[in-house]
Amino acid sequence: MSNQRGRVRTSEPVRLQAVIRFEMPDDMLPADHRARLIWRVLQTLDLGEFTAKSKAVEGRAGRNVLSPAMLLTLWLYAISVGVGSAREIARRTKSDDAFRWIVGDQDVGHAALSAFRVGHGAALDKLMTDILGVLLHKGLVSLDRVAQDGTGVRASASAPSFRREVSLLDCREQAALHVKAVLADPDPEASEGERRARMAAALDYQKRVEAAIGTLQALHEEGKDKPRASTTDADARVMKMPDGGFRPGYNIQLATAGSELGGARTIVGVLVTNTGSDMGSVTPMLEDIKARTGQLPAQLLADANHAKHSCIETATRTGVEVIIAIPKREQCSTKTTSPEIIAWRARMKTDEAKRAYRARAGLCELSNAHLKCHHGGDSVLVRGLAKVTCVALLGAIAANVLAHASAWLA
Repeated sequence: MSNQRGRVRTSEPVRLQAVIRFEMPDDMLPADHRARLIWRVLQTLDLGEFTAKSKAVEGRAGRNVLSPAMLLTLWLYAISVGVGSAREIARRTKSDDAFRWIVGDQDVGHAALSAFRVGHGAALDKLMTDILGVLLHKGLVSLDRVAQDGTGVRASASAPSFRREVSLLDCREQAALHVKAVLADPDPEASEGERRARMAAALDYQKRVEAAIGTLQALHEEGKDKPRASTTDADARVMKMPDGGFRPGYNIQLATAGSELGGARTIVGVLVTNTGSDMGSVTPMLEDIKARTGQLPAQLLADANHAKHSCIETATRTGVEVIIAIPKREQCSTKTTSPEIIAWRARMKTDEAKRAYRARAGLCELSNAHLKCHHGGDSVLVRGLAKVTCVALLGAIAANVLAHASAWLA
């Protein structure tokens, strides 16, 4: 009897055989998937503002505009899973079932995604307002108690990009010389596209240097001593971050409505500044809430960093009950002040105000934590105050849609 074994049979990959696959994109996701909910909510809203300036209309020549509902769903879903990069979203539209379902048979590149995110500030602002209007109409949000807080987010600028006046003037000269050099000595081996890219990069740097010089002049007029401005993002400022360090950043202020007993939280106000301090932000936040909802909150909670007397006086005169912690520096103050400040100090010493203040952290700090930890908002990849505001609005819209999608569609 022979002990020899026969040749082992293996299944080898065949790559030259044509394969026909049939798939239905709509079958990729379950009926209750988050991407489907976002899409269905957006279908109930008017998104015409996103295409108001489009020239591609029926009866005229031109390339079709990508669906704003699709692009919004892409961004809102990406934010909900912690993705904040246009390149990463574009990559996932080729590999992730949820992203593939959203785009269907469309091909969406990172350039289109980036342009959409920062090119529709007014439309995003209107969408935020429209969503709050629907939530108020359906009785899904109440302004009886609103908590406000700010959080610092890392700007898309490095610390060495901040320069003083002498250094910026040198940069201006170097930028002008670089533009002349690119014009005078084009690379003969480079393609037309490469030459245009070189020129665009040179002009972009020159523009950013001029913006930094303009910022520096504005800071001088404000009386800042030895100010510095960034040649990367002229709007960014070095500020103290939550971890105690100092880095270029922006201050995103959110106002959140909800109940201390739990339930859905709703962001009813968004304010983006390049000021590291929260002081003085209560009044503009109340104005933002009033503009979006048509009413002011009955009660506003905030920590001691928001305790600017003029803001407290204004809020009190408009009928808002201010529950703001008294800073340590004035807890024993006997300085004569306005009746509104005297009433605020007396109120904050009562047990009722102390109980109400305990709800502050659970309302506003949760929204800030979700923005930074779960919604990809720990740092921003765009530059400029207007563009960062677009990012903050997208995060707030995503939070509100996800918090109320089920009740909205019920």
